[in-house]
Amino acid sequence: MANRAATKLEMADRRHFLGQAAILGGSLLVSTNPAQASVFLDPAMYGDQENRVAAVDTLREKVRRAILQNPELATSFYQLSILDGLTYNAKTGTGGPDGGVLKLALSSKATDDYTKNLQAACNTLIDASIALKKYTAITIPDAVAIGGAEAVQAIGGPTLSVQLGRTEGPKGKLPDLDLNLLSGKASPDNVIEAFKRSGLTDREMTALLGGLLTVDSVQKTRSTDDWRESVKPRYVERGKMGRMSDYKRLTDDDIAAMEDEYDEDPDDGWYIADSFGTKKDAFGARVGGDTVDEKNFNKFLKELNDATSPKKGKTVTDPSQFGWIASVLLNKDAPAGQAWLNKYATSNLSYIKDLGVSFNSLTQLGAEYTGGKYENLLKNKPRKSLNDDDLRF
Repeated sequence: MANRAATKLEMADRRHFLGQAAILGGSLLVSTNPAQASVFLDPAMYGDQENRVAAVDTLREKVRRAILQNPELATSFYQLSILDGLTYNAKTGTGGPDGGVLKLALSSKATDDYTKNLQAACNTLIDASIALKKYTAITIPDAVAIGGAEAVQAIGGPTLSVQLGRTEGPKGKLPDLDLNLLSGKASPDNVIEAFKRSGLTDREMTALLGGLLTVDSVQKTRSTDDWRESVKPRYVERGKMGRMSDYKRLTDDDIAAMEDEYDEDPDDGWYIADSFGTKKDAFGARVGGDTVDEKNFNKFLKELNDATSPKKGKTVTDPSQFGWIASVLLNKDAPAGQAWLNKYATSNLSYIKDLGVSFNSLTQLGAEYTGGKYENLLKNKPRKSLNDDDLRF
């Protein structure tokens, strides 16, 4: 009886939260009209920095634990962040990353693995947000963006900056987007058109889909034991006591890596640094292990690129093993995408940089800044985009 009562209480809390946050699923979604509002973004909405960091870290941990229990969700969290951004229509100025993709996914009646995994990722973000409401709020659209960034970091990738402060979308309205866009069921032309509709360039599309290809490839090639091992923390939390064995002597490579981390100036002239990003091992070692890390995160892009121009005496990877993403990146109707694939395959540094900028742009499409100094500084500012016209090798 106690367990049944607890379950009913949990369901009641979820229904209340979904009503408040406009994250409605199944029969609760009665409207199928496309979203008609831009995304409003206030970087100062969370107030106290310490509370904000604690909330973000809690959500990231929830995402990492969900991935640990079901590695396929790494791909799903990243797909959700892309799909949420692609709801933006650059021509009409409507839609955008307002968390509406959760409504779209949870309203689906499909039972395929792609949809079920998307829904599982949605429920993880909702549950984490429900728990955080008791202390300090993380909005659903911010949770979607954080989840996508954490998926990349979980498999060995770089830390992707996420600008916080998105408001949630209009209640009861579904985004104007095909949920199956990243399932492999959509044609390459339809995928390319979706990125263009949102105002993203071929360069940005290649970087973002390259990230999806990498996340998906890693989760398919690593064992469950690898994921379990990744949850073990590497260092002692600041301010907490621990055994000496928890610490290790810093090598020259460790020191050089830390220096590299602070060499790059993140200020592009108007970016507001109310974003998240902690040390790479804060939630345990990355599961990529010896497959990928930040130094060779372009590994699978390199394999795909080599398959298009095989060298004599070299083993060639069949492009078809990369599925529908390869079909998009190698599409003859998007030659700039192929050029950027070649660029990223030969320069991991360029790829890491472009992925970071592209993801940050994707998660702010259509954003209108509000709130004091941020509105004065950033309102009507054009987004920083990666153009295709500066392709150099």
